[in-house]
Amino acid sequence: MDHPGRLKRLREELSRNRLDSLLVTHLPNIRYLSGFSGSAGVLLVVGAGAVFFVDGRYTAQARSEVKGARVVSARQPPLLAVAEWLAKKGRRPRAKGSHVAGVEGESLSVAAQKRLADALPSGFRLRQAPFLVERLRMVKDAAEIECIRKAALLGAGLFDTTLKTIRAGVPENEVAAEMEYAARKAGATAMSFETIIAAGERSALPHGRASDARIPSPGFVVCDFGVILAGYCSDMTRTVWVGKVSDEARQTYEAVRESQQAGLDAIRAGATVGEVDQAARKSLQKSGLARYFTHSTGHGVGLEIHEAPKVAAGQQEVLVPGMVITIEPGVYIPGKWGVRIEDMAVVTEAGCEVLTPTSKEFVAI
Repeated sequence: MDHPGRLKRLREELSRNRLDSLLVTHLPNIRYLSGFSGSAGVLLVVGAGAVFFVDGRYTAQARSEVKGARVVSARQPPLLAVAEWLAKKGRRPRAKGSHVAGVEGESLSVAAQKRLADALPSGFRLRQAPFLVERLRMVKDAAEIECIRKAALLGAGLFDTTLKTIRAGVPENEVAAEMEYAARKAGATAMSFETIIAAGERSALPHGRASDARIPSPGFVVCDFGVILAGYCSDMTRTVWVGKVSDEARQTYEAVRESQQAGLDAIRAGATVGEVDQAARKSLQKSGLARYFTHSTGHGVGLEIHEAPKVAAGQQEVLVPGMVITIEPGVYIPGKWGVRIEDMAVVTEAGCEVLTPTSKEFVAI
């Protein structure tokens, strides 16, 4: 991973946004910029370089992992160490005014910002920064895409385990447990999120995490899962049917499958995410099911399971090659059933590369 190159691009963004420094506290952003994979630390990016502040628990790990930044093992809390460093080395000439330090307001609490402001001497001003790192992260480089591709393939392989486990009367939790065990055995660091196995009426819950409810027959089972591999997430959803198949169930499934394909077909460099969302919704309108599609069509995936861009109605973000997004339309009829199909795709100049190779044909168990 080109961590020095990423830091260089971020410093250019600081200049354009009239910031003298940026205090990076969101851990996925820290990993993206420096390679650090631990759970505590603060990265200070300034015009001349970057300094990573960490406590004694993570000093050895930071010195092994961090690239492009100097590692400082702090005896005091890292935020106070940042304030001390800025007071000594971050002052601007009096004629140029205050040093403006950007903070990530979404990940640094109001109380923490106050502690930092109180610790800084006069001549420093904190300002909430725009999503500078998140915007850099939207477009993946070749190394990131390869990591995501491997995570997607590992995740897709778990669906075979799911098909062997799903049966009428089996608890949802058992299906999820078998899948998660298989993921660990295959080398996954963790699951990308709490596995969703939602059967029968519970399949109408878009985020119906696996419970102790037993799979009924007949009915749909929504399986939404992903793994983390080398720091990068995968995400996919497949829906299967248990029991005797009705024409209505098959028609509902096919409507969602066609909607999902319409969304994939709309992906191309230069299109907006709103146009992709509209393509999926327009397809569902043909079957009269669009009113049951209650969430956005997709989202970015990378170091986090949900990241920019958001593929939703009215969003104007333009797709560019290297973005990795999901396409996951669904139909959720309360008290009856739900269906969702989801793939990950890399945006290319001509369209997209689908990373999740698992079949989307109707499966009845």
